[in-house]
Amino acid sequence: MKEDEALAGWFEAHRAHLRAVAYRMLGSLNEAEDAVQEVWIRFSGADTNGVSNLRGWLTTAVARVCLDMLRSRRSRREELVGVRLPEPIVSDAGGPDPETEALLAGSVGLALLVVLDSLAPAERLAFVLHDMFGVPFQEIARVVGRSPEAARQLASRARRRVRGAAPSPDPDLSRQREIVDAFLAAARGGDFDALLRILDPDVVLRADRGPAAPGGTIVIRGARAAAHQSIHAARAASETRAALVNGAAGLVSFDEEGQPFSVLGFTVAHGKIVEIDVLADPERLRALDLKIPE
Repeated sequence: MKEDEALAGWFEAHRAHLRAVAYRMLGSLNEAEDAVQEVWIRFSGADTNGVSNLRGWLTTAVARVCLDMLRSRRSRREELVGVRLPEPIVSDAGGPDPETEALLAGSVGLALLVVLDSLAPAERLAFVLHDMFGVPFQEIARVVGRSPEAARQLASRARRRVRGAAPSPDPDLSRQREIVDAFLAAARGGDFDALLRILDPDVVLRADRGPAAPGGTIVIRGARAAAHQSIHAARAASETRAALVNGAAGLVSFDEEGQPFSVLGFTVAHGKIVEIDVLADPERLRALDLKIPE
């Protein structure tokens, strides 16, 4: 019994780290929890007496599980059309709890997760493990079944994609909030010109409305088109509240019955909104914990 308790204690000491790795790999907190649980099953039945670096062993173990999940997901999605946004982590505008803050350490915004979702599974694994968690390429090579040099090239290709497609957000959260609040006021008021002043000329708006919605998911580019869409969407929501979405200023809207209508994540760079990610899939919204105070 004492050995079992000690084993569980060692694993729990690394659980937060494993969740952070899995969330960056999968872009879904629910799937990340499943991956961590699978690692616990493997860990509890494995002989780890000769393991000198338990954290490293667990990190590569969760990476293997996530790699299998990504490959399976990729084959299932081949017939899907449009963008499926990653699962956002939503918290009160006053600040995330310590557990959520640890999970999001390093600024894992929705815009970055969207780019990571476009990578091949092995590229994503190499980038996440090396660039985000400092895992040596020799360890990564064993997970992906390639040479260390090939693993290095995977991470390099992924890094170029990320740098070219994922904008770096402004770090000042209070400034982010000012701009997002101004966006909300302009959208509610139908002030097209005010929206154009807030939106970057090349802003990208992604809206995931779920497979059952007419048109499914949409991607809109350009300030004028995004402004029109934002005004239309603001009229459809009954109430909108401030929130943090993946640690950045965001919004959660509700319908007349108080049910979640959408989650909006924003990327603010150089004082302008450069990306808006909208999750409006009713089924996925129901699975999120969206207890945002009025």
